[in-house]
Amino acid sequence: MPAEEPPVRPPTLSQVAARAGVSLKTASRALNGEPYVSGATEQRVRAAADELGYRLNGLARELRTGATSALVGLISGDLANPFYSAVASGVERELRRRGLLLVTVNNDENGELESSLVEALVERRVRALLVIPSGGGIVANSHNIPCVFIDRPPVGLVADSVLIDNAGGAHSAAEHLLARGHRRIALVADLVRTASQQARINGFSAAMRSAGNVDWEPYLRTDVHDAATAGDVVSELLALPEPPTALFTTNNRLTIGALRALRGRRFQPALVGFDDFELADVLGLTVISHDTTELGSMAARMAIERIGGYTGPPRTVVIPTTLIPRGSGER
Repeated sequence: MPAEEPPVRPPTLSQVAARAGVSLKTASRALNGEPYVSGATEQRVRAAADELGYRLNGLARELRTGATSALVGLISGDLANPFYSAVASGVERELRRRGLLLVTVNNDENGELESSLVEALVERRVRALLVIPSGGGIVANSHNIPCVFIDRPPVGLVADSVLIDNAGGAHSAAEHLLARGHRRIALVADLVRTASQQARINGFSAAMRSAGNVDWEPYLRTDVHDAATAGDVVSELLALPEPPTALFTTNNRLTIGALRALRGRRFQPALVGFDDFELADVLGLTVISHDTTELGSMAARMAIERIGGYTGPPRTVVIPTTLIPRGSGER
């Protein structure tokens, strides 16, 4: 078995200076465009840097001089989830227009990890923090930088927030199924410790109470956090002596798990899912839709306003939802 090759180290400023035949200090001045360097010397240093593939570390330079960076941090869940990637896309496009760069990290729905990520981003002197919190409290105001919360409101902190009309969307899903005569309606929800999921459960149960329907209560399932578990939970529900005639899943991953569990079954309960996603229209899936990209764009705009000096009271923006009937919720 061949020996592993040692990692290739990036070229250093000392190597650039040696190739250009100048001192380390002169090479640094030339590459940073500082005065007191002749045009010929600057040209020679830049040529040496290009030959070696040397690039300035802009962040390190900014930190050395005590300046703030052009970075904005986004703490979210797994970007493999289309919801989080759409939010990040909206944030990135808005920041790019203002000459800011996005750094995205994943909190894995873990409060301790989230706190350490906040510290790591603050150490890198980000201009603002955008956070989809894991559900626990988060200390960001002590760092005296703008902080905007996305999808879930902050706990123990007053700050700008951009939220989805979670309760309203779930309420409309419940009414949609009740209007078609369903009573045994299963609710499959994600982590109840997150405010967004709790709001969806509350909105759904409020519609059931208004309709005087208690038949749904045995079919409530919570803390279902991934598609595979959702598939198992839906299979178990449909195996009951009196299975639910309809399902409401509270995010895209749970909906995908439900679809897998329903594949090939003769009995197909009605299904409404919260969050639209790619190919949902092809699958004929009825969803509670919202503009996820706008969720990120709005949060970025609020952060940019704070960076620009806005000192008004914290604001909360609610992104509306729309029920899109495509067939599965009308069975």
